[in-house]
Amino acid sequence: MTQPHDPTNTIDRPDRVNGNPPAMRPTVVLLDEDEEFADRDRTVGRRTAARDTSYEIELDEVPPADTAPTLVDLPEGIGPAATPVEGRRPIIPTDLHRANLGATLANTAGRWGHVAAFHAVRSPWYALQAAAWAVVGAFRLAGRQMRWWWVNEQYTLLQQAASDNDPAMWLKLHREGKSTRRWRGLVLLGQAIALCVAVILTLGLPVLWQIGIAAGMVPVLARHGRPAGRQIIPTAVVTRRYRKLNSDIVLRAYYAAGLGHPDKPNQQIEFGTAMAREGDGSKVLINLPYGKTFADAVNAREKIASGLDVALAQVTLSRDPQSHRSHWLWVADADPLATPAGRTPLLACKETDIWKPAPLGVDERGRAVTLLMLWTSILVGAQPRQGKSFTARLLALYAALDPYVRLDVFDGKGSPDWRKFALVAHSCSFGFTPSRDGDPLEIFVQTLRDLKADVQARYQKLSELPVDICPEGKLTREIARDPKYGMPVRLVVIDECQEYFDTGDKELNKEIAGLLVYLVKVAPAAGVIVLDATQKPGGVGTGDTATAFTSFRDNHQVRIALRTGSWQVSDLVLGSGAYSEGFDSSALLPSYKGVGLLRGAGDDTPTVRFHLADAEDAEKILQAARKLRERAGTLSGYAAGQAAIREVRDVLADALSVFQGSETGLPWALIAARLSERIPEHYADVTADAISAQLRALGVPSVDIKRDGKALKGAKKAAVTAAIARREATTG
Repeated sequence: MTQPHDPTNTIDRPDRVNGNPPAMRPTVVLLDEDEEFADRDRTVGRRTAARDTSYEIELDEVPPADTAPTLVDLPEGIGPAATPVEGRRPIIPTDLHRANLGATLANTAGRWGHVAAFHAVRSPWYALQAAAWAVVGAFRLAGRQMRWWWVNEQYTLLQQAASDNDPAMWLKLHREGKSTRRWRGLVLLGQAIALCVAVILTLGLPVLWQIGIAAGMVPVLARHGRPAGRQIIPTAVVTRRYRKLNSDIVLRAYYAAGLGHPDKPNQQIEFGTAMAREGDGSKVLINLPYGKTFADAVNAREKIASGLDVALAQVTLSRDPQSHRSHWLWVADADPLATPAGRTPLLACKETDIWKPAPLGVDERGRAVTLLMLWTSILVGAQPRQGKSFTARLLALYAALDPYVRLDVFDGKGSPDWRKFALVAHSCSFGFTPSRDGDPLEIFVQTLRDLKADVQARYQKLSELPVDICPEGKLTREIARDPKYGMPVRLVVIDECQEYFDTGDKELNKEIAGLLVYLVKVAPAAGVIVLDATQKPGGVGTGDTATAFTSFRDNHQVRIALRTGSWQVSDLVLGSGAYSEGFDSSALLPSYKGVGLLRGAGDDTPTVRFHLADAEDAEKILQAARKLRERAGTLSGYAAGQAAIREVRDVLADALSVFQGSETGLPWALIAARLSERIPEHYADVTADAISAQLRALGVPSVDIKRDGKALKGAKKAAVTAAIARREATTG
């Protein structure tokens, strides 16, 4: 029954919705409330009368046809399964379409399987309760028959006749009662005789027959014996409750959040569009009062969720590009982050293309989220055991299935998460403990040096290519896949990257930091993707090392933050200012495994439920990726059986050996060229910068060397000799 309109209720006033009330029935939003809440409401009686029930009724009057405004509330019949105009239902239900039939059958079988298992476990308790209530039911039926025989319903009439002092009527009723008891007694006697005969006959039947008859009688008797409203067998599946979402509820929420006032001039909340369905939720464009901004709404998101009476995760606010005082409100039917996104589509093990976006998962509205990895550096940060490595591994698996992408994979913690990438990796190392493949740290450093040299060489090659081949001086798909150019797309994966900034060797830390900062800044534009993951985005060390890590972290273009410990840490991962824009990964619940914020990949910052690829899935995908590379002839480096690192040599001795005759100093470029010529198995692709970094790390200063009338940076022979002497004195 519709309650009368209260003109003092500012929330219910129809003139608060664009000046006119909506005309249609509101839509619904799911609430995760259990059946006990409903039972409690039914028992408290009058106390529930004061509860706000405005969301359960239609508050808006229907305006005349000639003044009817644009609809704000969603018209009845328009939803996910209906057409936007007529609200027609599909002839064949969506669940029974051929593409969905398998999933429908699986879901139905799973549901009934759960119901069967639920009741099977509790069946002994059901049987015990049924037996007890059957005894009660037998006595209740007997008492009912006795009351029927005694004509208890006549008592009221007899009492009325006595009260009216009508002896004639009383005697007449008394005689009728005696007559009725006589023939009802005969009927009751017949029932008793029939019951005795039935019991005697039943006792003479086989035991199985007796059990079957008892099984049929006990439920009937138990039904009569159990208290009213009590179930012996409860439901195995809890049905969700629904709450209607309409314009009045939205207004109530925004006014309660302090974003406007229904009675103050120019402080009303307005709707920019009609309410509509999108995915598993409802959306509407909100116009805030002049002077209020999108940031104000973001800061009040928790209060808005409270006003809507839904979970915080169900409320999503997004910018309106046309006005800073307007924004889109999307309210999910249920918590959109509680349901996992499911297995990764990469399990199809089909060849991928790094030039196309990689599938990551789905956002709050169930829409697919993808990421174009090219031209970017990517940072993934989170607390331990929140899915950080699994998320980074999704992107690496996508790259692995492209046989033309060269992978270099390093894991600072040495966990099993990345070890199967040895099947496809050009170079890889795990942890810091030396193995038969060599020293992992030396492999890592050498790879960084080679990568820097490769990036520098790429820029030089691209600048020299003809315009018809390289139109804008940038790497193209054709160039990357043509082996004659030697510039394949590369993906460098560094998990627990903070560990490589704190190796225990200050000079090595400095070199690694410089190489990593260079790569994250410069390498992506040359087709070298850098993918890093860390659980310590705040950094490590002090001084230059800490500064270098900060520069390294802040130069990632794309950020992924799973659950973090605080909003400050969230800002470190997502980038400065993310929290002020309403993005805080610390607000994610601990139960949201594999859920995070994606920032920098586009205009939006969606909350993503990332696809899952566990260890077995990853191995299956990597086995397929190896076959693709073998077929394409692109298997290289460690995966092809080549040594992970060249033989460790004495760089000081090798550098000293290239000085000829009376030469007292040589430029770095000449030292590198002579080493490449004399010891090609180790220095074939060494650069001047690389040999300079290695010798300077060992105490050889870089000074000006005069050569052919020019002053070039290089090393003095005496300085190399002195460095060798210092080392021998230290170790001797």
